[in-house]
Parts: sequence; structure tokens; C-alpha cells
Amino acid sequence: MERVTEQAILPRYRNLSAGEVEDKGGNDPVTIADKESEALLREGLAAIDGSLAFVGEEAAHADSSILERLDRPCWIVDPIDGTRNFAHGKPPFGIIVARADGGIARSGWIYDCLSGRFCVAHEGQGASVNGERVMARPTGRTPPIGAISLIFMKEGRREATKRHISPNYELVDIPFCAAEQYPRLALGVNDVSIFERTLAWDHAAGVLWLNEAGGKAARPDGSPYRVDEWDRPGLLGAASPALWEELAELYAKMD
Repeated sequence: MERVTEQAILPRYRNLSAGEVEDKGGNDPVTIADKESEALLREGLAAIDGSLAFVGEEAAHADSSILERLDRPCWIVDPIDGTRNFAHGKPPFGIIVARADGGIARSGWIYDCLSGRFCVAHEGQGASVNGERVMARPTGRTPPIGAISLIFMKEGRREATKRHISPNYELVDIPFCAAEQYPRLALGVNDVSIFERTLAWDHAAGVLWLNEAGGKAARPDGSPYRVDEWDRPGLLGAASPALWEELAELYAKMD
């Protein structure tokens, strides 16, 4: 991930021409750096374990049948998470890689391309940042700090969120980057987050990392996040199980 950052991503940072940025639709940009990063990651991960299927964000955008690989042993890759930020020449953005089996993420890696922060988790083995074990910690603020994404919600859900959930938290801007939002939930920056869109390359590694750190990320009904349920909306994350339960109770009132 470090090598790909140096070779494919940072040389393009604040150095993109107009023809090197495209819109995939819905204000969802992709750059030449995304494509080059994914190609290099695919090559490198195949050298590590070529028996795993490969599910990359850009490959899946080009061929949606690739999503069918998510229920088998696979690599899941977001070659640049936070492309919107990257394309506008601002942080945060990163690379996210997960290894999944049976629809569940078993390992996850989140790399911040500018700071070099490296979040790693393996199922049942805890979570780390730059090789140091971490335990999730709430901010301790009253009310708790909430980073709530409304951008992919339908209008009715957006208004219900504003009525039932938002008044209970001190709201802060979302970073438009899961590679930043999950670390914030464990490192004392944010207390809770709500995600409506739950694509595997955005969330597989982060969910595992937050849970292994002692926080909690799960579907609103408490069921585990599965990478092969990529089209199922709704995911709650929190710096502690207690904060998660409070958020889930409020979330249930929207139905």
C-alpha cells in the first residue's frame, strides 16, 4: 500500500488534468490515479495470495458481476477511498484493503496516504495503529460527537434522521472518506456515525478494525455486517457498545 501510494497516488495529488477525472454518476468521481492504484494493488495482492478472488471498486463499476465474488474468499480493495477529496486536492484519502471469507471480513488494512497512519486488524487478534495495539475510546463529550452521513439517504430518511437522531449529538462534518471516519471513531475524535450506503470496499476493513478495537459497528438491528450484503442499506458505528446501543435505539424510532 505504501509502494502504490508512492508510485500511483501521490504523483497525481494536486496534479490532475481535466481529462484525468471522470464522473461515474451521482457526483462520484474516479481519477487516473484510482485506476492505476487498483491495477498495482491487484498485481501485488495476487503475489501474496493469488487463490483469492479480487473485488476492486473500479473493476466492479465496470462489471457488476464481480460483486458475486464477495461470498467467496476474496480481496476487497478501494484503491483511493476519498476520491472526491483527492480530486479536489485536499485530504483525507487513503487505501483500504480487506480479506474476506464466507461473507465476513477476516483481515483489514487502512492506509492514510498523506500521514502514513496504518490501521490493521485481524479477526480475533485486536486492532493496531502503526503497529501499536489500540482500544477504542469515546470523546467523553456531552452530548456525544456525531458524524452522520445524509448524502445517500432518501429524503424521508434524511428528514427522520434530522428529527430523531441529530438533536441528540453534537454534529460534525463527515470526512467523505471511510479510511478517516473509522479511525476517528476509535481514536477519541467522534463517538458515533451512521452510514446509509454500505459498499464492501468502503466498510469491510473499517467494521472489522473498529470491532477489534472494542468499539462497535453493526447493522441497525444488531446483526453483523456482511460484505456480500453490499446492497443492504444502513450501518451504525460507535466508539463503544454503550454508545452504539443508544444510537440504535434512536435509529429504531425512525421506522
